[in-house]
Amino acid sequence: MAASELVARLRRDGPHLSIGILTADLMLLGAELALLEHAGAEIVHTDVMDGVFCPGLTLGAPIVKAQRTTLLKDAHLMVMAPEDKVEAFVAAGADIIAIHPEGTRHPHRALQVLAKAVNANDPERGIIRGISINPGTPVEVITPLLDEVEFVQILAVNPGWGGQAFIASTETRLAHARELIAASGREILLGVDGGVTRANIAQIAGLGVDLIVTGSAVFDGKAAAENAAFMLDAVRTAAGRA
Repeated sequence: MAASELVARLRRDGPHLSIGILTADLMLLGAELALLEHAGAEIVHTDVMDGVFCPGLTLGAPIVKAQRTTLLKDAHLMVMAPEDKVEAFVAAGADIIAIHPEGTRHPHRALQVLAKAVNANDPERGIIRGISINPGTPVEVITPLLDEVEFVQILAVNPGWGGQAFIASTETRLAHARELIAASGREILLGVDGGVTRANIAQIAGLGVDLIVTGSAVFDGKAAAENAAFMLDAVRTAAGRA
């Protein structure tokens, strides 16, 4: 399946959850991934922070490689100079890689590297190239990059730490991004990341997005299986797949 075919499928029957493992028990990574597979998840999300682009210092390419799973691997690179780092995540088996244009003077370079990359899991599938933008970044920043991406992700919180509330202006920003994507004439996924909880998942699933990132709402240290089922049921209902 080419990247374009995967994008088309995700758009056609979305929204979908991309479930972050940052708050999972990494000592039991295989079991945590199996829990997601059993719940019917399709995508696992890895938050990569370098302690420079944003305050947090988290997980790198080795953790992505260690994810032995049938799930699609979604790597969100909150790092400086992503053009120097994307190849490591390709080699680690990432299927979706999103960079931040705020972290580089050369976003096209990073995206063009990904355009030539071979998916380590399935050479026929390609890599879904993404850009993610912070809450304080004008949405128009995505315009000159739309010819080089298959995925646009709008952050609903400031990157660097969990537990933040969903910023209300995100809904307007998503609508603006959707307009710019439509004007490009290209088939591009739209996603939202941050502040997604059991309390607001149904509302967010109705905002016309294709991918929704959630993490601590699933891996809260208490009831991950129950949480995963609840969140997945919410997006399936929104998509008419319940």
